[in-house]
Amino acid sequence: MYLVVDIGNSNITVALMKNQNLYSTYRFQAQKDYSEEYYEGLFKKLFKETKIEGCMISSVCIELSNIVKYALDNVFHVNSIFLDQKINIGINIDIPHPEIVGADRIANAYAALKLYGVPAIVVDTGTATTFEIIDKKGNFSGGIIMPGVGTQLKSLFNNTSLLPQIQPAEIDNVIGIDTETCILSGVIRGHAAAIDGLLSDCKKEMGLKKVTIIGTGGYIDLVSKYMKQKLDYVNKELTLQGIGLIYELNKK
Repeated sequence: MYLVVDIGNSNITVALMKNQNLYSTYRFQAQKDYSEEYYEGLFKKLFKETKIEGCMISSVCIELSNIVKYALDNVFHVNSIFLDQKINIGINIDIPHPEIVGADRIANAYAALKLYGVPAIVVDTGTATTFEIIDKKGNFSGGIIMPGVGTQLKSLFNNTSLLPQIQPAEIDNVIGIDTETCILSGVIRGHAAAIDGLLSDCKKEMGLKKVTIIGTGGYIDLVSKYMKQKLDYVNKELTLQGIGLIYELNKK
């Protein structure tokens, strides 16, 4: 068994894997102020009965990268590997500055390539909503980044005097009848409309009518309810599967 770890800006997700199959998955808040000892205790509690042979970490949170690695290494006596472009990532990054692509986006792209085929677009709805574009030759050829659902809601609350902080939720009508429904329509339905429009523009720019679209991320079930374009697949474990697939490429 080995561990795959996805350190995001809001959450850390950890999963046990064996032979590319996901087993137990755990998700908890990314606590940037917590010590290495805290994470050591957490990992001991979660996996105390499990023999761990190795670990791969995808991180977009610099503050936590080494803290989590040292905790994992100390608890399981392994040398955890960071998913970065110093290792074999299994996919060609065909953009002028490939070093800028985040580890989670690489994992998404490689998982899409291996599990669903190309050409493909991954829509990942997390703290940021990202698109990963995999062209018909199997190259990562670019993408899109915009503020995610939760980020938009938090921004409205933090940057205005009168708008309340609300939680993401379904919204029946486009036209809101009070402050909360107006915000939900703008953020949730607006997010869906933005994704629809961007997908259409991406297909046009790629010169393709048919592209496999994979949805993932914490908000994908909510947002996709209001999309006009249907997703071909929804896989909320896509990033973890991509990390595992890349671990398999490098474990020897």
